[in-house]
Amino acid sequence: MPPRSDDPRRDDRRGSSRDGAGRGAGEPGRGISGARAYTPRGRTIREEHDRAPRGGGAEQRRTPRDTRSGDPFRPALQVLDGGRAGAARAARREAAAAGRSGVVRTVQARIPGNPTHEPAAPRRRTARRPDRPAGRRPARKPPRPPKLGDPRLRLRLGTVLTLALFVVIGIRLVVLQAVDAPAYAGGGVADRTRTVDLPAPRGAIYDRDGALLAHSVEARYVFADPTMIEDPAGTAKALSPLLGISVSKLTKLMQPRNLENGNPSRFEYLARGVEIGVAKQVQELELPGIGVHRDERREVPGDDLAANLIGFTSQDMVGLEGLEARYDDLLRGEDGKRVYEAGRRDLAAPIPGGYSETTPPKPGSSLQLTLDRDLQYMTQVILSRHTAQARNVTAAAVVIDVATGDVLSQASDPTYNAAKPEASSPVAREDVASSFVVEPGSVHKAITFGAALQEGVITPDTALPIENSIEKGDTPFSDTHPANGRRMSVAGMLAYSSNVGTIKIADKLGRDRLIDYQRRFGLGQPTGEGMPGEASGRLLPPDEWSESSYGSVPIGHSVDATPLQMAAAYAAIANDGTYIQPHLIKEVIGPDGERTPAKAPVTRPVLSPQNAQALRRLLEAVTTVDNATGLAAAVPGFRVAGKTGTGWRLVDGKKQPGEVSSFIGMAPAEKPRYVIAVFAYVPAGGGAAIAGPAFKEMMQFTLRHYKVPPSTTSKSPEFVVYPR
Repeated sequence: MPPRSDDPRRDDRRGSSRDGAGRGAGEPGRGISGARAYTPRGRTIREEHDRAPRGGGAEQRRTPRDTRSGDPFRPALQVLDGGRAGAARAARREAAAAGRSGVVRTVQARIPGNPTHEPAAPRRRTARRPDRPAGRRPARKPPRPPKLGDPRLRLRLGTVLTLALFVVIGIRLVVLQAVDAPAYAGGGVADRTRTVDLPAPRGAIYDRDGALLAHSVEARYVFADPTMIEDPAGTAKALSPLLGISVSKLTKLMQPRNLENGNPSRFEYLARGVEIGVAKQVQELELPGIGVHRDERREVPGDDLAANLIGFTSQDMVGLEGLEARYDDLLRGEDGKRVYEAGRRDLAAPIPGGYSETTPPKPGSSLQLTLDRDLQYMTQVILSRHTAQARNVTAAAVVIDVATGDVLSQASDPTYNAAKPEASSPVAREDVASSFVVEPGSVHKAITFGAALQEGVITPDTALPIENSIEKGDTPFSDTHPANGRRMSVAGMLAYSSNVGTIKIADKLGRDRLIDYQRRFGLGQPTGEGMPGEASGRLLPPDEWSESSYGSVPIGHSVDATPLQMAAAYAAIANDGTYIQPHLIKEVIGPDGERTPAKAPVTRPVLSPQNAQALRRLLEAVTTVDNATGLAAAVPGFRVAGKTGTGWRLVDGKKQPGEVSSFIGMAPAEKPRYVIAVFAYVPAGGGAAIAGPAFKEMMQFTLRHYKVPPSTTSKSPEFVVYPR
């Protein structure tokens, strides 16, 4: 059946294909030959016709959204296919392919008024019109595009995270700058700073005339930085012959170690007091981690001269014994230091403009002693020569200026070289005069007779019948010069050192008064001379006296004393009965040269001048009476008053084998200038042959040295031992 003329499809078939070749695609009434024709919007001409306004009205107004394509991915596909031109070429290829297959897909028609021939913007399909024939298939609804994230939400979230990050960083910076800054800064400075000690020059020690006894000289110290030493064993091997230190000890000193704060140690002393020439040889080796810096070394010019008094120091210039130890705080001063920032390794040098602080050292003060260098030397020589007569002798000699209490000489034997103390023994370093505790023996009798004179128990003319022995308790006491019951003068009792006569006089004096005078003469307590470790000795308390003590104490037994204490007691007799504390320090010389006299010595009256003079006259009998005990101590041309003694050495209160022989005397007796005490402990006995002759030589030199004129104006008195 032929199609009806009013069939819309018939009109479509009448359309001409020219419509797609150049005519306006929107012209109505034109047919389409062989296939359906499409407008540039992808619709058929019929569909465009149906969309045209009815009744010849004006064309429907398009909205901007109507020009958009329903396919959200179409612009992207066009870009991939070469843009709009590529899309046109693709459309022609599809049309050609459709012509061969009898189907036309789409036609991109040229749009009048578009000289660039760009495809028109896609237009959104509208809903099917209600008057469209029911038989037509509705337009297919395009797929919904995928839902994209909200960029504003992502922007807000990113902003919040960024701000939070900056807040955390800001808080951390505040903490670092305000709270932790001191700790970090201190730790950083500690890692960069170096400290170099600047030793303070140690004060010198002079004799009474300014002669050097000990002083410091410039030297060098060698140090190591363990963190920079590459070969500890090789470095120690190279330094050992120069420093005189074993390789093992040097290697140990170079081992890395941590300080108390946890940081590695950057400084270790290897040697102190190194001579400048040796230090230069060390520097020439150019060993990594080894350095040299200014130091000082203690020098003792006299070697063993007054060594037992002066003592010595350590390599760190710290006093260890003698006066060096006793006055270490005064002598050593205050060390300085230099703290600066430095690089590391090859750049271990001060950082220019870096932290640097220098504390200058404060030199120590010097000591001027009361010692006379020449007299000290001769005293040591004489003492050493006489002690060489016996074996294992321990001896001491003290020379005191009567008027001032100055100790002019204080010698010990054995002695040692204070410049090389490491080669000595503790016994050789001991100052015998101040630390040697003995039972003084008969030299104590001068105290008993002096107390009896002062208390009026006896007079210089007193004479008593003296038996050959006397018994106290269960102990008999006898004399070496038997009197056989004859009357013996007080001078004779001293000349022959009568134990019986002394005990009889002590019985009249009484125990308590004897103990009182012992204390007045300085026994039982240190003299405070200035030597460290001075012994105090010991007096027998009244409650410890036994019956035999009434016989032993007056003659110098059951009494503990030092040679220095006994010398000071005799100096009181020589000084008209006034005790003056013996002392070694004359004055202190500050770093600026200012001189400060030493503290004034303690003085106290013990005897009246008359009784002191009477006692000195009686003591002259010891060196003048025939067969007296002290004839070996007599000095030709001078009157000498003194006393011999034989006692024992005590160690921890126990008597030691052998005997202690002593002689203490003064000269000139008429006006004493000097007191000399000589003590010699001989384990095998025979010390009397040392003490008296040694005293004689020492006193002779002392009197000549100080140009004391001989006793020509007066002669020693004539003494009668056994008056009728």
